Amino acid sequence: MSLVDEVRMDRTVISVVSTETPSDAKDYWKTRTMEERLAALELTRQIMNAYDPDTTRFQRVLEVARCP
Repeated sequence: MSLVDEVRMDRTVISVVSTETPSDAKDYWKTRTMEERLAALELTRQIMNAYDPDTTRFQRVLEVARCP
């Protein structure tokens, strides 16, 4: 199971605010551990790059062997 599948959004906590409202995100991430920050960064990377572990494999290389 990928990291993207493990994380689900709690839609009961969402609030809409103005873009002019000061963000407390910096203070929030200062309270998180390094492991939590790296996990969030990896999740963001996977979402932005459309990562799918089922389709990420080595490219198949075919070679034609001639028989004598």
